[in-house]
Amino acid sequence: MESTERANFGSRLGIVLATAGSAVGLGNVWRFPYMAGQNGGAVFILIYVGCVLLLGIPCMVSEFIIGRRAQANTARAYSKLSNGTAWKWVGYLGILTGFIIMGYYAVVSGWCLEYIYASLMGHLQGDTDYVQDYFVRFSTNPWKPVVWMLLFFGITHWVIVRGVEKGIEKAAKLLMPTLFILLLIIVVAACSLPGADKGVKYLLHPDFSKVTRDVFLGALGQSFYSLSIAMGCLCTYASYFGPKTDLTRCAMQISLIDCLVAILAGLMIFPAAFSVGVNPGSGPSLVFITLPNVFNQAFSAVPWLGTLIAFLFYALLSLAALTSLMSLHESSTAFLHEEMKVTRHRGAAVVSAIGAVIGVVSSLSLGGYDVLQLFDTSLFDVFDFVTGQIFLPIGGFFTCLFLGWYLPKSIIRDELTNYGTLRSRLFHPFLFSVRFICPLCILLIFLNQLGII
Repeated sequence: MESTERANFGSRLGIVLATAGSAVGLGNVWRFPYMAGQNGGAVFILIYVGCVLLLGIPCMVSEFIIGRRAQANTARAYSKLSNGTAWKWVGYLGILTGFIIMGYYAVVSGWCLEYIYASLMGHLQGDTDYVQDYFVRFSTNPWKPVVWMLLFFGITHWVIVRGVEKGIEKAAKLLMPTLFILLLIIVVAACSLPGADKGVKYLLHPDFSKVTRDVFLGALGQSFYSLSIAMGCLCTYASYFGPKTDLTRCAMQISLIDCLVAILAGLMIFPAAFSVGVNPGSGPSLVFITLPNVFNQAFSAVPWLGTLIAFLFYALLSLAALTSLMSLHESSTAFLHEEMKVTRHRGAAVVSAIGAVIGVVSSLSLGGYDVLQLFDTSLFDVFDFVTGQIFLPIGGFFTCLFLGWYLPKSIIRDELTNYGTLRSRLFHPFLFSVRFICPLCILLIFLNQLGII
């Protein structure tokens, strides 16, 4: 029989690394660099950091308060704190959103494993057309991406069934330091290339003439998605926090790690791209099409070094993807374990199985199968659009309204101060932000993504 006592993280370091692992994912290493490349480099970073302070930290603390107060999975947390009123659907939306994201996120995670293998075998060496054709042929293949995706799910499942402290926390303590070490190695190698100083300058010297409404909205959206807000992950992880955890400090530390990884990712990519005259703002194709060419050209004098850097880079991507996929999986596993009264092992197995089905369908839809298209759009892109541009903003918006306007102030104060044991100078600014600033920012993100503004 499994213990009925609720699991908890075993240490403060474990809390920070595990929760930071949830936030740090492909969005930091993949999306952030090309977003910065498209929006003025350093000026985008400054606005992004400001948006994290303005939007990211208050939203994160809100989910922490809800999760720790309820000591339950995301769905039950909202239901418990609202006495079963309609607010409970905000929790169910978070679970559904995270579950769908997990399915297609695992597909991209599997691509990272393929590129680890391809870099070691020398399959990525060739001209621009060859590398682009390689990605197209691989991503539309009916079975290769599926195999890698299932392997990634297998690794994630193995971690989750081991539990919160022995599985998630232990893995985070290993994976997050390794991720930083790989980042630093690649940053040093990239910054040592001829002409790399131009990339560093572009990344670190702001040009305020580049500031536009689109740059601001792009940074605002990136800060929201990068921190895994409204996916059910933060709320679920917070339910494993101890009563002495300083929620505000924890959110600040996690946000600092998130920003640091994003900036280091830029220092890893921009110098290498500038050294060979490649545009680092080339969009989503940056990681799987543009960067292999960058590595080939930048280290052409020492081919084995280019192979090594490519291997380390895709290993880094895989680690970032794994830490995020763990949190998405745990959110759904905790839901089944607590709501359906099944064992943790059985709940994890169900989540892995259904998630794998979503992953298979998502992957095959990229191969052009008509039956897996919706309005001439692959199901992969449909899932991405529905979760990223509709579910997440709606979930984040109503989370802010729930905490800011529905929950009693006494509950918020108790959680922020650990029942009076911590000082609370930020209580009123936090409440004002959650009530007014955060909902407005999320609404702007939502309308911008739909092309309304």
